[in-house]
Amino acid sequence: MTQPTAPTHLIRLLIVDDHPLFRHGVRWALSNEPGFLVVGEASSGEEAIRLARELRPDIVLCDIHLPDTSGPTAGLELARFLKLRFPEMQVVLMTAFDDEDLEFEAAKVGAAGFFLKDTPPARLMEGLRRAARGESLLDASVLQRPLVASRVLAQMRELQTEAHEIEPLFVPLSPREVEILEYIARGNSNKQIARALRISDQTVKNHITSILRKLAVNDRTQAVVLALRQGWIRVDERQR
Repeated sequence: MTQPTAPTHLIRLLIVDDHPLFRHGVRWALSNEPGFLVVGEASSGEEAIRLARELRPDIVLCDIHLPDTSGPTAGLELARFLKLRFPEMQVVLMTAFDDEDLEFEAAKVGAAGFFLKDTPPARLMEGLRRAARGESLLDASVLQRPLVASRVLAQMRELQTEAHEIEPLFVPLSPREVEILEYIARGNSNKQIARALRISDQTVKNHITSILRKLAVNDRTQAVVLALRQGWIRVDERQR
């Protein structure tokens, strides 16, 4: 009888939450899923940083609201710190509150994902697997929520004003990639972009993958902000 093949790589996970019951619940849920290994637990941002340095997990699953001195959203500061120090480490944030402001901030600090604590385990596990592959779970949704989109566009207009007199000397993107990035900046989904340009969804995905690689960024929001700062694209809110 053939034995099942063991996973070639376990997704190493660090759980950060000040509630032991929640940490234990996540650990238990992961214990029933192949391919995961919980390498540590932390109850504060300070402890999480120490363990991240020592253990180098693939993913840090972190509550946004940690009891640290930096404020009620210490998880955001932790995510920012980890992404600056360990760019290859993915940070997935969790919260008990459905707050578009928090989702916007999560995207800004480079988090790979943002989940509510009542998310079904199967959906969370799939999200963690995608994050481990380097996918952003925020890039397809963060620009489509009304409040988030309006805040992103407001920042875009500020960046456009700052870069208005700077003409780009070199644009690393193809004309089609620039066009797609402008559609993304206006809050269009992959399907909407494909329909507007009369190309397939997969072709849009391929272009986005190329854009992220060329710009060395983690997700679509970061690509848009970088392109606007460099003056490679222009966005008029009336075009949305």
